[in-house]
Amino acid sequence: MSIQEWFDKRKEAQIERRSSEAKVENITFPGLWTKCVHCGAQLTNKDLEENLNVCPQCDYHFRLGARDRIKQLFDEGSFIEMYSDIRPTDPLDFVDTESYKDRIKEAVEKTNLNDAVVTGIGKIEGHEVATAVMDFNFMGGSMGSVVGEKVTRMMEEAVERKIPMLAITSSGGARMQESALSLMQMAKTSCACAKMDEEKVLYICLLTEPTYGGVTASFGTLGDIIIAEQGARIGFAGKRVIEQTIHQKLPSGFQTAEYLLKFGQVDIISKRKDLRENLSKIFDMHGYTVPVEE
Repeated sequence: MSIQEWFDKRKEAQIERRSSEAKVENITFPGLWTKCVHCGAQLTNKDLEENLNVCPQCDYHFRLGARDRIKQLFDEGSFIEMYSDIRPTDPLDFVDTESYKDRIKEAVEKTNLNDAVVTGIGKIEGHEVATAVMDFNFMGGSMGSVVGEKVTRMMEEAVERKIPMLAITSSGGARMQESALSLMQMAKTSCACAKMDEEKVLYICLLTEPTYGGVTASFGTLGDIIIAEQGARIGFAGKRVIEQTIHQKLPSGFQTAEYLLKFGQVDIISKRKDLRENLSKIFDMHGYTVPVEE
């Protein structure tokens, strides 16, 4: 079988699988209702939005895009975006079932973002914070050279300003279309984390649904304090991949935030409605006071 035939066969299988999943799940009714993927409750989109995109029936935390996350978490009007002009390129002329250039174009049109992370400075209950907020909707929140560069720059900004750094992750891992250029971002961001540690700058990781792969293996789990949003799935390889590799069934709840807390891999599990208050308390405990307005 030629490489092209292999790609064609793989593409057909993906299209068939996605079509089948869409027919079975049918979870969204644009503009009107959303079906909870956890308990099956039919929720009006308005009620869901007012409840911070958390199911009022079972407390399932739906995924949030970067813009929605910023809107919920930061003080109104306080967020100033930085490095929004950095865009991905295609240095390898990568093509699988379609070209990397086309994938980037589709992701930009779908999300209105230039890449899978939004960075900037904002305030949480008055505390000034440098932040990098990942968006799973942009190519599965994959970390390429742009994500690594923007996260690193925000960490350097936190060091320069002597303000805490908050990384909010939602990622499937490193971006294969950039090969080693993507993988080197793990070392790059880890070095920036080490610099923050040297300079005694508080670094908090907020792990949200889902966080996997190279992000988990680098800056996603190097925080001084690691917070996981309730119910978030966190790991390196996915549960199904691990089961296929070791030929064993994994425990119920494996890789969930609650499972990881039991084994000391996260420090805090927080409901979405409590995040602002919990983060503010942590900043206060570490001596980051809110400036008094004159």
